[in-house]
Amino acid sequence: MEKSAMFCYQCEQTAKGEGCNNSGVCGKPPEVSALQDVLVYSLTGLSWVAQEGRKAGIIDQETDVFTVKALFSTLTNVDFDPARFPGMIEKCVKLRENMQDKLKQKGVMLEEKDGAVKFQPEASQDGLLKQSKSVSLKSDDSINPDILSLQHTLLFGVKGVAAYADHAQILGQEDEKVYAFIHEALAAMSRTDLSLDEWLALVLKCGKINLRTMELLDAGNTTTYGHPVPTKVPLGAKKGKAILISGHDLKDLSELLKQTAGKGINIYTHGEMLPAHGYPELKKYPHFYGHYGTAWQNQAKEFAEFPGAILMTTNCIQRPRDAYQANIFTCGLVGWPGVEHIADHNYEQVIKKALELSGFAADTDGRQVTVGFARNAVLSVADKIIEAVQGRAIRHFFLVAGCDGAKPGRNYYTEFVEKAPKDTIIMTLACGKFRFFDKELGDIGGIPRLLDIGQCNDAYSAIQIALALSKAFNVGVNELPLSMILSWYEQKAVAILLTLLYLGIKDIRLGPSLPAFITPNVLDVLVKNFAIKPITTPDEDLKTILG
Repeated sequence: MEKSAMFCYQCEQTAKGEGCNNSGVCGKPPEVSALQDVLVYSLTGLSWVAQEGRKAGIIDQETDVFTVKALFSTLTNVDFDPARFPGMIEKCVKLRENMQDKLKQKGVMLEEKDGAVKFQPEASQDGLLKQSKSVSLKSDDSINPDILSLQHTLLFGVKGVAAYADHAQILGQEDEKVYAFIHEALAAMSRTDLSLDEWLALVLKCGKINLRTMELLDAGNTTTYGHPVPTKVPLGAKKGKAILISGHDLKDLSELLKQTAGKGINIYTHGEMLPAHGYPELKKYPHFYGHYGTAWQNQAKEFAEFPGAILMTTNCIQRPRDAYQANIFTCGLVGWPGVEHIADHNYEQVIKKALELSGFAADTDGRQVTVGFARNAVLSVADKIIEAVQGRAIRHFFLVAGCDGAKPGRNYYTEFVEKAPKDTIIMTLACGKFRFFDKELGDIGGIPRLLDIGQCNDAYSAIQIALALSKAFNVGVNELPLSMILSWYEQKAVAILLTLLYLGIKDIRLGPSLPAFITPNVLDVLVKNFAIKPITTPDEDLKTILG
């Protein structure tokens, strides 16, 4: 087989803070990285033609949905199965050629373009691996490094948008503007006529479109499953058969709950599925029991020790070890070689495996955590919050949110929460909260000091809370007693950060390290325009923020 070169720096844990060159720190093999590069390159050609189609009034739903799913498959920790990418690349080119045919039928003559618009993939995987060498992230060394930095910021941001758009589309929520921008952004990757300011404008537009995309996903979740309500979730176990579901997609969980009803199997969440316990239409199932484990720190150990079947959805999942992968199934876009994939929401195999396995031998008492503090729940007590701030019972709000990861340095967020003064409120979301989600922080006048807003997808709720409070206090968001302490790992976090920048939010503290794809000059622009800064130590940052 052709030996694959590799360069990938789209996640926070990239090797030496510079880039993965042999294999991914995340476990991504070099051949998968190479095939993903070819797929992204193919998508840029499809996107250019799709843009021309829109100008001529041709909008193809299959192209729109495919683009989103294909781009989502290249996110960190989603699809590591090399066998799945050649088919996607082939379909991408077929859709491109179909759109070109439709344009010709309408008498539209396309501008002569080379590169991705005419790209023809090799039939074999070896051939595709050879082609990848000329289309990788840094294959063109003639591009100005700062331009390339903004190109890649846009690319990684739009990957995050694609993830949210896919979740929303599954629940019937779509917006043509989102698909149009994804194609605009991808098509721009082949442009050489854009200035630094124009690239920066595209990056901020990505933040604008991501806000709309998260709004669609929020609408999909809340109209389908109801608005989350504060709910206590046990962290212990219940005697009996068990299935553990990890990931983000509530549709997968909903279907699993329906199919396991009455079968004597208890369903446990893991990682980013924890907030699902707060949704009325999901919590009504009596066998939807509790939460098992955390997210990244002990994930492999937790999966290995779980006595039932494990179903994984979407991303933020470590690759399963051979020792226990026979008890693991994937669904959605997740894929690993040798792991059974379920593509049609038929979980018969998962249920069968769970019934074969031992399950928990006895009840075990554990602590409880409370979830469900999304925007409706928080804003329902806005009057109490305002009164507490005006009466100086609440001095400051911290949004300590974002991704978790395995690299050292993330204990900063645990220490920050532990050291935050007792007259402050901690709002949190996404898997980074598993560093401190079970801390007993008490309350302020009946308002819990730790408010779990939900998944990373629920950043929309956090934004709406901030906007509502700024309106109530009649000040701008940047004048609120609110500080954002963010951790990032992968591309959805990039998209959310771009949304915050689009909204003009300043003084964001970002860690554990800054993105490797941000050059010093681009960082300087972000610092000057948005006062974005790296985290230092909890003590120093708290002193700077609170005085």
